[in-house]
Amino acid sequence: MNVLLTGGTGYIGSHAAVALVELGHQVVLYDNLTNSSEAVVEKLEQVADQRMPFVKGDVRDTKFLIDALGDYSIDAVIHLAGLKAVSDSIKKPVDYYANNVQGTISLLQAMRAQQLKTLVFSSSATVYGHPRYLPLDESHPTCATNPYGRSKLQIEEMLRDVAASDPQSRIVCLRYFNPVGAHEGGLIGEKPNGVPSNLMPFIAQVAAGKRTELSVFGGDYPTPDGTGVRDYIHVMDLAEGHAAALSFLSQNVGWHAINLGKGKGYSVLELVRVFEKASGHQVPYTLVARRAGDVAACYSNPEKAFKLLNWAAKRTVEEMCASTWRLQQSVEIK
Repeated sequence: MNVLLTGGTGYIGSHAAVALVELGHQVVLYDNLTNSSEAVVEKLEQVADQRMPFVKGDVRDTKFLIDALGDYSIDAVIHLAGLKAVSDSIKKPVDYYANNVQGTISLLQAMRAQQLKTLVFSSSATVYGHPRYLPLDESHPTCATNPYGRSKLQIEEMLRDVAASDPQSRIVCLRYFNPVGAHEGGLIGEKPNGVPSNLMPFIAQVAAGKRTELSVFGGDYPTPDGTGVRDYIHVMDLAEGHAAALSFLSQNVGWHAINLGKGKGYSVLELVRVFEKASGHQVPYTLVARRAGDVAACYSNPEKAFKLLNWAAKRTVEEMCASTWRLQQSVEIK
């Protein structure tokens, strides 16, 4: 199958490309390089041992996107392009709606022009808002609490309407929990510019001595050690979930929302301790005040993914930390 990956050179997209190629799919990478680098393409080709066409373009450029879909005879789209930082979305909500919602509308218009009906969408567990119960399953009410989450939820609802309007539509919305880790080769992974906004790369930089300490937001939550608990999933497990969703859509029509998570929560301090063991370095930390909007615990019920996709996250938290440390070391060498 010829698959277009929007956001294909990003953190999730690059790993999804590897998983798809391993199953024999032909992948085309489409990205405007806002949050990534074209250098990723060469590294991906090293990992996959085959050429991957790259198209530099913005998903909001409908005409250019139509041409790309046609030029490469695309059969299906995995849509990962978009802005993704919660705190940044609160400061710049218009940018988030323009990139995420407007970008998806443009993609849908391009797909319609090329008569494409198969789409896997990169959604988020943020669509659930504050958990009313745990673990979170797909029946949990959706109530996003920030512009980033609302942009994802608006796209989900739009895609549900698209599926309802066309009985041949094949759409899966994958609700990610907390992707971490890197490909085992250490060539691709999350390499943030500036101060990392995610926990794992920040821990890695502290362990490497690039930052003095980790600020742990909140030490008084009703959790075993007082720090926030989250569902961390290895990025390669997540990538394989996309491949499984594509396979599912080859046999099923309609709109489907599916969690991708480990199904188990780890606290911040648990993650720190595992990372210290994996890296052989201490990770100094300081407990600071809670951040507004954070919750004590959030983790998934992944049973639907196992039932529909025959998929389950199999890599351990130790593997998540070890792969992140290998990536950090490769960054330091360069």
